[in-house]
Amino acid sequence: MAFASFDDKRGGAPLAEINMVPLIDVMLVLLVIFIVTAPLLSHSVKVDLPKASAQVMSAKAEKIDLSIDADGIRYWNGSALSREDAAARFVTESSKQPQPEIHLRADQNVPYRAVAETLADASRAGLSKIGFVTDPEPTPKVAAAPLKK
Repeated sequence: MAFASFDDKRGGAPLAEINMVPLIDVMLVLLVIFIVTAPLLSHSVKVDLPKASAQVMSAKAEKIDLSIDADGIRYWNGSALSREDAAARFVTESSKQPQPEIHLRADQNVPYRAVAETLADASRAGLSKIGFVTDPEPTPKVAAAPLKK
């Protein structure tokens, strides 16, 4: 700490030390406020909950592989069928619990009409878990540019 002196040379010079006492006082007051208010932030009601146990539901949804080739022929898990037969199977599958997942594989050259009709038939039957299966595109190989020196 700096004390006043009777030296005239340094009489008007500012003090080079920071007074830390007010800063420490403010920090201690904030700490006390935080300690007092922290328990009040949790508004929980003490309740004695009943004890119960339940079986984990392990019913997995069936997967149906529906394919449409380039000619528009539909295949249900590998066996060919018509649009009407597929629509009838959609109705019977929609009544199952849990509903099956439809994995739709459509050839890239199939007319979009065949895909749209199949989706409409499945939606009309009440099926909602329909996914499109695709092959990932190969990532292009990029040649690294030589480093300039």
